[in-house]
Amino acid sequence: MSFDNAYEALTAAEPEGESRWAFGTGFDDPLSGVDTTLPEGVDGAAFARYCLMLGDDALIASQRLTEWVTHAPELEDELALANIALDLLGQARLLLSRAGQADGSGRDEDELAYFRDEREFRSVRLVEPPNGDFAQTIARLLVFATWRLALFARLAESRDPVLAAIAAKGVKELAYHREYAAQWAVRLGDGTEVSHARMQQGLDGVWPLVDELFAPNATDREMVAAGVGTDPAQARAEFDDVLDQVIAAATLRRPDASALAGVAGRTGRDGVHTEHLGFLLAELQSLARAHPEATW
Repeated sequence: MSFDNAYEALTAAEPEGESRWAFGTGFDDPLSGVDTTLPEGVDGAAFARYCLMLGDDALIASQRLTEWVTHAPELEDELALANIALDLLGQARLLLSRAGQADGSGRDEDELAYFRDEREFRSVRLVEPPNGDFAQTIARLLVFATWRLALFARLAESRDPVLAAIAAKGVKELAYHREYAAQWAVRLGDGTEVSHARMQQGLDGVWPLVDELFAPNATDREMVAAGVGTDPAQARAEFDDVLDQVIAAATLRRPDASALAGVAGRTGRDGVHTEHLGFLLAELQSLARAHPEATW
C-alpha cells in the first residue's frame, strides 16, 4: 500500500490482519499468540541482552523524534516524523517484550522501558543527544535508518522466528525512514547556501558516533555463533555505499571526524552513555514512576 503523503499513511485503515503496532494491537501482550520458544542452543539471557540492544535503540530514537511534534517546520513533516517515531516505538515494544520473555524474568515491555536506570540501557550513543535543528535531525535519521535497515535485512534470516518476523516487518518501515531522510538531505544539501551549511554541520555532528554502530560486542558475537544475530561490521559496506550516494547527490562532503571515544573502551552497548540519556529518561519515565501500576 502506497500513500501520497504522511497524513494519508497515518489515517488510512489497515488491511485485515495488518494492524499498526503503535496504534495498539488489540491485546496487552504484543507477543500474545506467538510461539516464543527459543531455538535450540540459544542462551536466553544472552538473547535477551541482544533484543534489549535493538529495542533500546528504537525506544530512545522514537522519544527524540517525538520531540518534534508541534515543532517541525511543516505540518506534513511533523506527521512524517511522528509516524517514524511510532514505527520505532512499535519495534521497541516487540523487542523489549521478546527480551523479557527470553530471559525468564517475567518483565514486560513497560517495566523494561520505564523502570530501568540509565546504566541498564544498551542503546548506541547516536540516538541520545538532543535533536538540534531540522538538518541535524535529518542527518541522524539518515545514519540511523541506513544502519538499522542493513541490520534488519540480515536479521530477517534469524534462526529465531520471532526476531525474524520483527525484522521483516521493520525492513518495510525502515526503508521509508531512510528514503524520507535521504530526500531531505539532498533537498537541504543541494539547496541554498544556508541549508547546505546546516546539512553539512548536521552530518559533521553525528559522524563521531558512526563507528560505534559497527563495533561488535560479546553479545553480538555470541548471537552470531548461535545463528540468531548478525555481525554489525558486515553492514558497514552497505551503509557506506548508501551514504556516499546521498552525500554526492546532496553536494556534501563525507566527514572525516574521529570517532567519539568510550570510557575505558566502553560505550552505549556497555551501559556507558552520553550525559543526555539521563535527562531523556527522566522525562520518558516520569509519569510511570510517579504513578506505578496506574492504568488509563
